[in-house]
This record gives sequence, structure tokens and C-alpha cells, in this order.
Amino acid sequence: MREWIRDILIAVVIAVAIMQFIKPTIVKEHSMEPTLFENNYIFLSKQQYTFGDVKNGQIIVFRSNMETADGDEKLLIKRVIAVPGDTLSITDGVVYLNGEAAAEPYTKEAFTMGHVDEMEIPEGRVFVMGDNRQNSLDSRNNEVGLVPIDQIVGMAIFRVFPFTEFGRLK
Repeated sequence: MREWIRDILIAVVIAVAIMQFIKPTIVKEHSMEPTLFENNYIFLSKQQYTFGDVKNGQIIVFRSNMETADGDEKLLIKRVIAVPGDTLSITDGVVYLNGEAAAEPYTKEAFTMGHVDEMEIPEGRVFVMGDNRQNSLDSRNNEVGLVPIDQIVGMAIFRVFPFTEFGRLK
């Protein structure tokens, strides 16, 4: 009986330790298609930005000022397009990063809706967009705007479900 209790306690301690670094999350929207689909089950690295900087192309989950239908804080999942010090603009359906058209092979469509005048991303903030640009509430909209880095919950690192898509996210 003692060994059984010890094994359970060890399992609980290991689970709690893992949860300090990894957060399981379920995708609830369509804004990251074709990379992530509704009901995909993913893991976030909660400590990623404790040891490193946010980088262009990373998929992040962050706290927003919006609320869910239940009144809870709404978390959004988007891709980082520009980081502090970058200049960004969107003109005629093309995203320009630091003066050059951005290579974005992950987007659902090649055309990006909206217009953003050239802007420099300030320290402590990032510009984010969904991969499904026609169906994404992101930094192009004032309701989301530039995302404070301290509002980032974690970086999406691994897809667990569906099993056919099991593996590291890029």
C-alpha cells in the first residue's frame, strides 16, 4: 500500500511540474487555418519567453481585452508577423516587413485584406495575424491592436490531436 501511495504522489508531482512549462489548449476558431483547425488539441510552451525573445512566424496564444460568451477572458491564437523594431505595412493585399514583401507560405490565401500604413513596432509589443486572413480578428483591427508581450500565455509548439496531424508546429 505504501508503494502505491508513493507512486501516486510521484506521478502528481511530475504532472504539476510539467504543467508549469506546458499548457494544453483547444483551438476554438477558424482564424489559423490551414495551419490549425477548430478542435485541434495543442500544447503551449509557457516558459518560452522567459528564456528567449518573441520571433516572427511563431504561433502564440495571448490574453485579449475581449470576453467569451460566458464572460471569461478570451484567449486568441495568432502568428507573430512583426516584433519590436520591425516596420510593417499592408498595401494592395501584400504584407511588407522591413520594406520587403513578406514570404508567408502558411496563409490560406495569398491576398491579405485591409490596409496598414507603414508603422514601426514599439518595444514590448508584437503585430499578429491569423493564417486565414479573410477570417481573422487580429492586429489589423483596433479591438486587438498590437499585442503586449506580457499578455502572451505561450507559444504553440506541438499538436496532439487529431492524431493524423500529430507533431511539432512550425
